[in-house]
Amino acid sequence: MITNDDGWQAKGLKKLTAVMRTIGDVVVVSTEKVMSAQGHSITMRDPLTLRQTVAEEDYLEFVCNGTPVDCVKLGYQCGIASKPDIIVSGINHGTNASVNLVYSGTMAAVVEACMDGYPAIGFSLDCYDADADFDHLDPYIIAITRKVLAEGLPKDICLNVNFPKRSDEPIRGIRVCRQARGQWTEKYASIDNPDGTKTFQVCSGEFLCDDTDDNDVAATAHNFVSIQPVHFDWTAYHQIGKMKSYELINII
Repeated sequence: MITNDDGWQAKGLKKLTAVMRTIGDVVVVSTEKVMSAQGHSITMRDPLTLRQTVAEEDYLEFVCNGTPVDCVKLGYQCGIASKPDIIVSGINHGTNASVNLVYSGTMAAVVEACMDGYPAIGFSLDCYDADADFDHLDPYIIAITRKVLAEGLPKDICLNVNFPKRSDEPIRGIRVCRQARGQWTEKYASIDNPDGTKTFQVCSGEFLCDDTDDNDVAATAHNFVSIQPVHFDWTAYHQIGKMKSYELINII
């Protein structure tokens, strides 16, 4: 089963679909429009609709008006893609390395699938162009997917895979690495409205991350494929004992 957050006509989704069809039967449930940076949002109050666009013996395609997480939930909870062997998301137009993972609709779909016990992988390319070149990624996508299909993933673990933008040099290999510590700082343009309110629009953003060679941002910058194991349990276990010593219960 495949989903994404760039919309059902995105070039990255078309490439991932074509690659996955060389591996097995495919069901696509993709977003109707671009849902980038929607994170793990789900639709609660509005109805969700599905429109089937392709129906072939080994390939089904549906378009959903919801978020990427809605897409995966509908896929396996409503029987559209009953018990898929693997769920993949992407190929995202833009990196999901570092804290981009937190905002990413592409990776939210992967984490949702992982929470429900499915092997899941997110694929992203460090290029934001709508007409990005994905043709150098096929062997890596196939190899990583087949490895997960053959050996599975540890319980509660999914994969965040980021690819370097195509260049004159071939990809140097694969690195399994940590998430870079990073931060986005946005700049906003403001408009004064006649009614006294203000309208704000993001006009630019600056991304900064730690300057080391052992993280996912450095890997793609040096023309490596980065693989980051992701765990959806955000508990800071190393702080539990320290927090207990605060004796907060005695404050109230």
